[in-house]
Amino acid sequence: MAPTRWGFVSAGKISNDFKVALDTLPKEEHQVVAVAARSLESAQKFAKTHNIPAAYGSYAELAAQKDIDVVYIGSIHTQHAPLTTMMLQAGKPVLCEKPMSVNSREARQMIGLAKEKNLFFMEAVWSRFFPAYKKIRDIIDSGAVGEVKIVTACFGGYIAHVPRLKERSLGGGSLLDLGIYPIQFATMVFGGKEPEDITISGHLSDGGVDETVTVVLKYSGNRMATLLCSMSAIVPNEAYVCGTKGSLKIPTFWCPTEVIAPDGTHEFPLPPPEKPLNFNNSTGMRFEAMEVRRCLQEGLKESPLMTHAMSLQIAGILDRARKEVGVVYDQDKE
Repeated sequence: MAPTRWGFVSAGKISNDFKVALDTLPKEEHQVVAVAARSLESAQKFAKTHNIPAAYGSYAELAAQKDIDVVYIGSIHTQHAPLTTMMLQAGKPVLCEKPMSVNSREARQMIGLAKEKNLFFMEAVWSRFFPAYKKIRDIIDSGAVGEVKIVTACFGGYIAHVPRLKERSLGGGSLLDLGIYPIQFATMVFGGKEPEDITISGHLSDGGVDETVTVVLKYSGNRMATLLCSMSAIVPNEAYVCGTKGSLKIPTFWCPTEVIAPDGTHEFPLPPPEKPLNFNNSTGMRFEAMEVRRCLQEGLKESPLMTHAMSLQIAGILDRARKEVGVVYDQDKE
């Protein structure tokens, strides 16, 4: 089996962490062969730090390379759709960092293009691939918590000063950056069923982006998810799955290493990083990389753990929430 050869689009913080995560996997399975950035200087610096053979000062140069099996897009939100489009047009399978787009319209276009080109394409909702998520699904399926009635999840921190979060032109706000995590968690637990009703409340920052938002998803059978994201307060960053027989608590639910269940705590330690990380538990990005390799080897065009339909459902809820709170991006007007 030949290694999966990755090309990196963007040399920022998340790309750094994904490379460190890939380094925890066997070299004969994953190799990063090229990195491209907006400036050749930053691409070369990244390549030197991470021992990557090729560096490019434009994304088009990377798109033209033949020895790349899949492209990882780790750029800013507003660039996800144009860069994914460029790579798919060039015949490259794509793993695009979440959120895959700033709205549903872009998401539908990206997925449509991937289907048209018959290429693998996945939104990098890394949480979905953690062993702890499989454990959560297994416990729910086993009936150990009974019928699931309530999901709660909150995600946030005091990060309102970060430029890419406070600027509307950069796709800022808490929903796209943070809210996607509680939303994807709830939609997973409820098996991708469409909510019967969605209730949104929230407020905007001075810069006109969503600062704090609550999303209540009401499902059939008197089931409900209450979700919160905020970029202006320190919140517990936990999720709960509550059923008729018991409940699950998932600390750091977006990158969990433990699940606290009725029968005790199940632990899933991560391999330590060999280089510094920018974000919590980032070596856990290894699991989505393993899934990408599996899908490519099996000729799958989407992952069953993060299907195109799942991405579209999440994008739709995010659109609805932004609209209710009053955030309009330039991309929404096209």
